[in-house]
Amino acid sequence: MNTPVPLLLGAAALAKGGDRKLIWAALVGALLPDLSLYLLAGTALYVLNIPAQIVFDQLYFSELWQTVFAVDNSFLVWGILLGFAIWQRIDWAIVLTGAALLHLTLDFPLHHDDGRPHFWPITSWVFESPVSYWDRSRGAEWIAPLGAAAAAICALILWKRKPGLVLSGLILGLLLAELMVAQVWMFVFSGA
Repeated sequence: MNTPVPLLLGAAALAKGGDRKLIWAALVGALLPDLSLYLLAGTALYVLNIPAQIVFDQLYFSELWQTVFAVDNSFLVWGILLGFAIWQRIDWAIVLTGAALLHLTLDFPLHHDDGRPHFWPITSWVFESPVSYWDRSRGAEWIAPLGAAAAAICALILWKRKPGLVLSGLILGLLLAELMVAQVWMFVFSGA
C-alpha cells in the first residue's frame, strides 16, 4: 500500500490512548520498511539525476537494492526485534517493531512483480501476488479506495485521541497525501 496507510494504521492500532511517544514510535516503525526505498530512489533521482525509468526499471531490481530491501522488509528480522522488545518490556520498541511488521503484513499480499524477499535471510523467495496496490491490471482500482478509506478512518481515530497540534498536523498531512495519491489513481483508472 502507499506508505501513509501503514503509518496511520500502525499508529491507530498500536498507539492506544493517545500516548504521543507511542504514536511517534508507530509512525517511525511503519515508515522504516519503506525508508531505504525513499533514500535510494531520492538520491538516485535528485542527487545523481538518474532518469526515473532507470531508477524504477533497473536500479530497483538490482542485486544491491534488493539486498537492502531484503533486510528492512524481513518478517524474521522484525520478528526477532519484536521478540526482544517484548522480552525487555520496552513499550515504544514493541509499538515500533509491531508497526513495521504490520506494514510488511499489508505489503506482502499487494505486490505482484515488485515484492520483496520477506523471509530473508532464510530464503530470497519473493511472493508474487495476483493483486497489486499500484498496478491497475492487478486490481489497484479497488485497492486504492480501500487504502484511502482505511487512512481516513485511522486519522479520525487518532484525532479522537487528541495527540496534540504537531501530531494532528502530521496525521492530516499523511491523510491528504494518501487521498491525493488515491485521487491520482482514480484519474488514471477512469482512463483505463
